[in-house]
Amino acid sequence: MNYDIRLAVADDHEIFLDGLALMLSRQEHITLVGQASDGRDLVELALREKPDVIMTDIKMPRMDGIAATRELLRQLPDTRIIALSMFDEEDQIVEMLEAGAKGYLLKNADKQEILDAITHVYEDKVYYCKTTSAKLAGMIARSRFNPYKQREQVVFTDREQEIIRLICQQLTAQQIGQRIFLSKRTVEGYRTRILEKMNVRNTAGVVMYALKHHLVSEADIA
Repeated sequence: MNYDIRLAVADDHEIFLDGLALMLSRQEHITLVGQASDGRDLVELALREKPDVIMTDIKMPRMDGIAATRELLRQLPDTRIIALSMFDEEDQIVEMLEAGAKGYLLKNADKQEILDAITHVYEDKVYYCKTTSAKLAGMIARSRFNPYKQREQVVFTDREQEIIRLICQQLTAQQIGQRIFLSKRTVEGYRTRILEKMNVRNTAGVVMYALKHHLVSEADIA
């Protein structure tokens, strides 16, 4: 990785914030430019330091993550924002995405997923947490959030569409191969090409793309 990502983080839980900041500050390709405990402090920090990426809790005092995201993108439109959320905050995650966030993570995400999300949104791509529920996927699909509308139409073969539907049912490569009489390795090759075509990182991204483009229905992933 030949670039340095300037990152700011915000959360009103001090222990979580300090632990996250410590982990991130140890990464070679990340420069932690500051941390904040509420939305107003985050806006002030961002205007001063102009980070490339911001990770922010949604529920915070004085100004929540949704309001802070709107304000940040009004003044710093090139900033990439990742929402940090608890399990029971589906509505707020959708609001964060509609406000302009480029992705979201649940707070129990592991280190590698956090780093993947930061890199992905830094590259101006959307990141969906890999543990996204079917309920949340449906809510996002029905929302105003649509990062695909300015992209060229992507064409999938019949076989790719078949595999997309099976991926959305949470089947593994082994299970998909058994279902459609292909080797696991062949299915993995198809899956890699599908992710590249969709410009997504994981199964949650495939599900979201497929829902938004009507390749599957919510009933297919329930």
